[in-house]
Amino acid sequence: MVDLAIIIPTFNERENIRPLLASLDAVLGDLEYEVIFVDDDSTDGTAALIRELSLTNLRVRVLQRIGRRGLASACVEGMLSTAAPCIAVMDADLQHDESILPEMLAKLCSEPLDLVVATRNAAGGSMGEFSALRIRLSDIGKRLSNGICHCSLSDPMSGFFILDRRFLEEVVHLLSGIGFKILLDLVASSRRPVRIAEVPYRFRERVHGESKLDTLVGIEYLQLLLDKKFGDFAPPQFFLFSMVGGAGALVHLSVLFVLLKLDQQSFLVSQTIATYIAMTMNFFLNNMVTYRDRRLRGAAALIWGLLSFYLACSIGAFINIRVANFIWNGGVSWYLAGAVGVVVSSVWNYAVTAMLTWRRARRNLTARPRPAPLPTGSDLSSAR
Repeated sequence: MVDLAIIIPTFNERENIRPLLASLDAVLGDLEYEVIFVDDDSTDGTAALIRELSLTNLRVRVLQRIGRRGLASACVEGMLSTAAPCIAVMDADLQHDESILPEMLAKLCSEPLDLVVATRNAAGGSMGEFSALRIRLSDIGKRLSNGICHCSLSDPMSGFFILDRRFLEEVVHLLSGIGFKILLDLVASSRRPVRIAEVPYRFRERVHGESKLDTLVGIEYLQLLLDKKFGDFAPPQFFLFSMVGGAGALVHLSVLFVLLKLDQQSFLVSQTIATYIAMTMNFFLNNMVTYRDRRLRGAAALIWGLLSFYLACSIGAFINIRVANFIWNGGVSWYLAGAVGVVVSSVWNYAVTAMLTWRRARRNLTARPRPAPLPTGSDLSSAR
């Protein structure tokens, strides 16, 4: 019987696999455990290496996901693939201190807890060599998370924790699976206060590979917060789509003012140019932010996407005008009629572009780069 399953999401972490397995073996000793890597179709041969290692290390297996991306959803798939009563989640980059896993497991098994979190923010813990800006952003994320959590967490941004399988089964159908913050997703999905304990640790520096965090991770975090707060009323992507639309409206008015007042163009010419500049900006912003998980890439895809976006939004503008005019003719105030028109066209634009412009298409697997060659395997037994 397996006492503990360790779920490790990966993307291009090939160089970290062997040292990570060796470290886990050193600290977990004779404990019955398994390590489940969930790989988002790495291009460096990560999944192939893990499969090779699993031939001599029966504790190891890999789930290779094709056409799906995201740390949170990878963790959920990994957790559901095991029957272990206790499930740990940690990163593959060696920044999480595996030596505290026995303490975390002992605490989960000896106390009435749902979750034990490794924290960088309690006494004895540390952010390591984080920059002041990253620490500040982490603090902001912590404050924002307070509005959706059902418990007190000193480190809601942590990606290192152990949970009881019964708690997973209680919340799994309510999970959003968005972005990188699976811990916050689990806690915010509970309909009751979550019983949590924390164990401090010092966050280590990455040795191999590159960080997967970028400036758009914050957008995914905002998307998760929106889903937990307002997901019963509208999908979080709609709020992001509307925010981009609001930015586009400001660009539209700015361009219209410049062309009409400063460049002395006619209103028709100014309005037309401003409209297409705003729509173009909206398309690229939505492609980068709102639909990051199905982003269009390559010239052909971008041209098709932009044209379909123009078409959908042009029809949306026509619907806006007709609906607003109909309501205004019915005796409703101009501002209310205008607002209704905007809402109706926004819903139209969101629904149509989601289906037409950013529809989920089959991936072109022939265009993928070939993974790096694997070693011959004479030293694979060292990973046991």
